[in-house]
Amino acid sequence: MDENQPKVGRFSLNYGALAGVAGIVFSLMLYFADMHHERNAGIQSVQFALLAVFVVLAIFQFKKANGGYLSLIDALKMGAGVAAISFVIGIVYFLIFSNLIEPNFMEEAYELGKQQMIEQNPNLTAEQVNQGIEMQKRFFWVIMAVFMIISVVFGFIVSLIAGLIMKKDKPAY
Repeated sequence: MDENQPKVGRFSLNYGALAGVAGIVFSLMLYFADMHHERNAGIQSVQFALLAVFVVLAIFQFKKANGGYLSLIDALKMGAGVAAISFVIGIVYFLIFSNLIEPNFMEEAYELGKQQMIEQNPNLTAEQVNQGIEMQKRFFWVIMAVFMIISVVFGFIVSLIAGLIMKKDKPAY
Protein backbone atom coordinates (compact mmCIF):
# COMPACT_ATOMS: atom_id res chain seq x y z
CA MET A 1 0.00 0.00 0.00
CA ASP A 2 2.93 2.35 0.62
CA GLU A 3 4.00 2.11 -3.04
CA ASN A 4 0.96 4.24 -4.00
CA GLN A 5 1.94 6.92 -1.51
CA PRO A 6 2.75 10.26 -3.20
CA LYS A 7 6.34 11.47 -2.78
CA VAL A 8 7.03 14.77 -1.03
CA GLY A 9 10.15 15.25 -3.16
CA ARG A 10 8.21 15.02 -6.40
CA PHE A 11 5.72 17.66 -5.27
CA SER A 12 8.55 19.88 -3.98
CA LEU A 13 10.39 19.60 -7.28
CA ASN A 14 7.32 20.24 -9.45
CA TYR A 15 5.98 23.18 -7.48
CA GLY A 16 9.45 24.56 -6.79
CA ALA A 17 10.07 24.57 -10.55
CA LEU A 18 6.73 26.26 -11.15
CA ALA A 19 7.51 28.87 -8.48
CA GLY A 20 10.93 29.45 -10.07
CA VAL A 21 9.38 29.93 -13.52
CA ALA A 22 6.77 32.31 -12.05
CA GLY A 23 9.61 34.27 -10.42
CA ILE A 24 11.44 34.45 -13.75
CA VAL A 25 8.29 35.70 -15.49
CA PHE A 26 7.90 38.37 -12.79
CA SER A 27 11.56 39.36 -13.17
CA LEU A 28 11.16 39.64 -16.93
CA MET A 29 8.08 41.80 -16.41
CA LEU A 30 10.19 44.10 -14.23
CA TYR A 31 12.94 44.12 -16.85
CA PHE A 32 10.60 45.07 -19.69
CA ALA A 33 9.02 47.76 -17.49
CA ASP A 34 12.56 49.05 -16.76
CA MET A 35 12.06 48.36 -13.06
CA HIS A 36 14.64 45.57 -12.73
CA HIS A 37 16.89 47.63 -10.42
CA GLU A 38 14.09 48.52 -8.03
CA ARG A 39 13.95 46.53 -4.79
CA ASN A 40 11.15 48.20 -2.88
CA ALA A 41 8.78 46.54 -0.41
CA GLY A 42 6.02 46.12 -3.00
CA ILE A 43 8.20 44.14 -5.38
CA GLN A 44 9.58 41.98 -2.59
CA SER A 45 6.06 41.38 -1.28
CA VAL A 46 4.95 40.12 -4.70
CA GLN A 47 7.97 37.79 -4.87
CA PHE A 48 7.22 36.34 -1.42
CA ALA A 49 3.51 36.06 -2.25
CA LEU A 50 4.36 34.06 -5.39
CA LEU A 51 6.45 31.67 -3.34
CA ALA A 52 3.72 31.36 -0.69
CA VAL A 53 1.10 30.53 -3.33
CA PHE A 54 3.20 27.68 -4.75
CA VAL A 55 4.03 26.31 -1.29
CA VAL A 56 0.33 26.21 -0.38
CA LEU A 57 -0.57 24.71 -3.77
CA ALA A 58 2.04 21.97 -3.33
CA ILE A 59 0.72 21.09 0.11
CA PHE A 60 -2.90 21.15 -1.06
CA GLN A 61 -2.20 18.95 -4.09
CA PHE A 62 -0.12 16.53 -2.01
CA LYS A 63 -2.98 16.18 0.47
CA LYS A 64 -5.40 15.59 -2.40
CA ALA A 65 -3.12 12.92 -3.93
CA ASN A 66 -2.67 11.29 -0.52
CA GLY A 67 -6.35 10.50 -0.05
CA GLY A 68 -7.04 13.66 1.96
CA TYR A 69 -4.32 12.98 4.53
CA LEU A 70 -1.44 15.28 5.38
CA SER A 71 1.09 15.15 8.16
CA LEU A 72 2.69 18.32 9.42
CA ILE A 73 6.18 16.96 8.74
CA ASP A 74 5.32 16.35 5.07
CA ALA A 75 3.98 19.91 4.78
CA LEU A 76 7.16 21.33 6.35
CA LYS A 77 9.41 19.31 4.04
CA MET A 78 7.42 20.49 1.03
CA GLY A 79 7.56 24.16 2.02
CA ALA A 80 11.31 24.11 2.50
CA GLY A 81 11.80 22.06 -0.68
CA VAL A 82 9.66 24.30 -2.86
CA ALA A 83 11.48 27.39 -1.57
CA ALA A 84 14.95 25.89 -2.07
CA ILE A 85 14.25 24.64 -5.59
CA SER A 86 12.63 27.92 -6.57
CA PHE A 87 15.64 29.82 -5.23
CA VAL A 88 18.14 27.67 -7.13
CA ILE A 89 16.20 28.20 -10.36
CA GLY A 90 16.13 31.92 -9.61
CA ILE A 91 19.92 32.01 -9.12
CA VAL A 92 20.52 30.20 -12.41
CA TYR A 93 18.23 32.70 -14.14
CA PHE A 94 20.01 35.59 -12.42
CA LEU A 95 23.40 34.36 -13.63
CA ILE A 96 22.08 34.06 -17.19
CA PHE A 97 20.38 37.45 -16.95
CA SER A 98 23.35 39.31 -15.49
CA ASN A 99 25.89 37.74 -17.84
CA LEU A 100 24.01 37.41 -21.15
CA ILE A 101 20.80 39.43 -21.25
CA GLU A 102 21.98 42.50 -19.32
CA PRO A 103 25.77 42.27 -18.91
CA ASN A 104 25.99 45.70 -17.24
CA PHE A 105 23.37 44.81 -14.63
CA MET A 106 25.75 44.37 -11.70
CA GLU A 107 27.74 47.53 -12.45
CA GLU A 108 24.52 49.53 -12.71
CA ALA A 109 23.31 47.97 -9.45
CA TYR A 110 26.55 48.88 -7.70
CA GLU A 111 26.31 52.43 -9.04
CA LEU A 112 22.75 52.72 -7.72
CA GLY A 113 24.01 51.30 -4.42
CA LYS A 114 26.64 54.03 -4.24
CA GLN A 115 24.02 56.70 -4.83
CA GLN A 116 21.78 55.23 -2.12
CA MET A 117 24.67 55.06 0.35
CA ILE A 118 25.48 58.72 -0.26
CA GLU A 119 21.80 59.74 0.04
CA GLN A 120 21.34 57.81 3.29
CA ASN A 121 24.57 59.07 4.85
CA PRO A 122 25.96 62.20 3.20
CA ASN A 123 28.91 62.22 5.65
CA LEU A 124 30.51 59.20 3.94
CA THR A 125 33.60 59.89 1.89
CA ALA A 126 33.98 58.56 -1.64
CA GLU A 127 36.59 56.12 -0.33
CA GLN A 128 34.19 54.76 2.32
CA VAL A 129 31.44 54.34 -0.27
CA ASN A 130 33.81 52.51 -2.63
CA GLN A 131 34.97 50.26 0.22
CA GLY A 132 31.32 49.39 0.99
CA ILE A 133 30.67 48.47 -2.63
CA GLU A 134 33.87 46.40 -2.84
CA MET A 135 32.79 44.55 0.30
CA GLN A 136 29.43 43.77 -1.33
CA LYS A 137 31.23 42.46 -4.41
CA ARG A 138 33.49 40.20 -2.34
CA PHE A 139 30.63 38.76 -0.30
CA PHE A 140 28.15 38.30 -3.16
CA TRP A 141 27.87 34.53 -2.73
CA VAL A 142 27.62 34.83 1.05
CA ILE A 143 24.77 37.29 0.57
CA MET A 144 23.10 34.84 -1.85
CA ALA A 145 23.44 32.04 0.73
CA VAL A 146 21.78 34.27 3.33
CA PHE A 147 18.96 35.04 0.87
CA MET A 148 18.52 31.31 0.26
CA ILE A 149 18.24 30.69 3.99
CA ILE A 150 15.67 33.48 4.26
CA SER A 151 13.71 31.97 1.37
CA VAL A 152 13.75 28.47 2.89
CA VAL A 153 12.74 29.82 6.32
CA PHE A 154 9.88 31.72 4.67
CA GLY A 155 8.78 28.55 2.86
CA PHE A 156 9.02 26.69 6.15
CA ILE A 157 6.85 29.26 7.96
CA VAL A 158 4.24 29.29 5.19
CA SER A 159 4.17 25.49 5.18
CA LEU A 160 3.87 25.42 8.97
CA ILE A 161 0.77 27.61 8.82
CA ALA A 162 -0.71 25.78 5.83
CA GLY A 163 0.20 22.40 7.34
CA LEU A 164 -1.48 23.22 10.63
CA ILE A 165 -4.62 24.33 8.78
CA MET A 166 -4.75 21.37 6.36
CA LYS A 167 -3.32 18.66 8.62
CA LYS A 168 -5.24 15.41 8.74
CA ASP A 169 -3.58 12.32 10.17
CA LYS A 170 -4.31 8.83 8.89
CA PRO A 171 -6.21 6.67 11.33
CA ALA A 172 -3.99 4.40 13.40
CA TYR A 173 -6.05 1.26 12.73
